[in-house]
Amino acid sequence: MNLKSAGVWILRIVAAIIMLQTLYFKFTGHAESVKLFTILNMEPWGRIGTGVMELIASVLLLYPKTTKYGALLGAGLMSGALFFHLSNKNVGINYGGDSLLFMYALITFICCSILVLYYKKELLAIIKK
Repeated sequence: MNLKSAGVWILRIVAAIIMLQTLYFKFTGHAESVKLFTILNMEPWGRIGTGVMELIASVLLLYPKTTKYGALLGAGLMSGALFFHLSNKNVGINYGGDSLLFMYALITFICCSILVLYYKKELLAIIKK
């Protein structure tokens, strides 16, 4: 395994693990998750829908033939998360006195965006079809 493919694997795994570890809170209706999506006026459909989409993105990321799709979906999901962190004064970067959610979204966005750039030619070829 060369350095480039090891780097791609690391990006895939980091993004997938971050998205997968948040699913427990979304799918079990954890109080903090419910509170967050209530603030955004997206409870319960936003919480559950986001969880389903993050699960799909994670599976796509981990399967080599579909990594490009998972990266695109993950980057889109995390751009939404970052948007709400930055635009909603009740959420903010430091939601609940902790910036961990924001940092997870940012790290996942960066990992997925790098993967989208890595697979750019393949993604553009699909669009051109």
